Order: sequence, then structure tokens, then C-alpha cells
Amino acid sequence: MDDDNRICVGAIGGAFGVHGEVRLKSFTADPEAIADYAPLASEDGARSFEVQIVRAINQGFAARLSGVRSKEDADALKGERLYVPRERLPQLPDDEFYHADLIGLEVVDTGGARLGRVRAVQNHGASDLLEVQAPGTSSTVLLPFTREAVPTVDLASGRIVADPPHGLFDD
Repeated sequence: MDDDNRICVGAIGGAFGVHGEVRLKSFTADPEAIADYAPLASEDGARSFEVQIVRAINQGFAARLSGVRSKEDADALKGERLYVPRERLPQLPDDEFYHADLIGLEVVDTGGARLGRVRAVQNHGASDLLEVQAPGTSSTVLLPFTREAVPTVDLASGRIVADPPHGLFDD
């Protein structure tokens, strides 16, 4: 499966219990919907899993994955990220984006000056933050992903136009 055609929808946090259940973190908008996109593929594409959500647990779900029968099988998958083909996911409204589509985009200010590239999208509870890596440095800035701070996302041209809060990026 082409990397550009896959979206990471979850990750395995290790075993949950002793009967082969896993701790499953969902990255989908409706967390329980992760099972609806199955089969989910491993990062290298070598394995594929059907998913059955057993119950909600702290920071995710206890889930059964096809082919995972023991605690040892489940522990061996700890840290594995799970992917689906993009076409299996729903189309988004114009003002919503998959995180995978934002990562790598160039960020410029409203005057066209380059601020950096999106390295990651983070969410610590309130709203999404774009982690922007400044040009020629390893330092990053967390830019609120709000309509005020990010008025334009142009996927076709690979650019984000930002109007960051004063002082966020050193002038």
C-alpha cells in the first residue's frame, strides 16, 4: 500500500489482560468508529487485523484483534501503528483535514514570509496544535490550529497561511 494512500487510525498500547486483548488507542474523530474501518494494516503492511471493541478503558479501548490469541501475541504488537487506505475513510467537510494531510505543509505568514513546515499535529485536550519547525533549525513552535491563527489551508499548493498570535514566532 502506497504511504500517501494510507492514514494512521490507531496504535496498539500492548496487552490488556491475559486473553490476547490489546490496549487500542484510536485516532479517529469518533473513537469507536476505528473498528468500522477494519481490516487495519500494520505499519509495514505485512499483517492485517479485524477489530472487535470489547470495552472502553482509560485512554482507549480493550479490543480483540484477529490472530492475536495470547498476552504474548498482544505484547509483541506494543507500539504498532494501524493504517487504512484513505478511500475507506469518509470525505471531510471543507474546513476539516486529516492530520496526515497537514504534516509536511509549508507555513507562511500573511505577508508570504516562510515560518516553517508542519512537523506534527498535537492535541492536548482543548484543540489541535500544529507543531511548526522553523527553517534551518530543530526548534519548533506550537501554532493553534484555529480559523483565527490559520485562516488558509491550501492542500493543492502544499501551503498553510498563518496569522499567528503576536510574538509566537520570533521576528
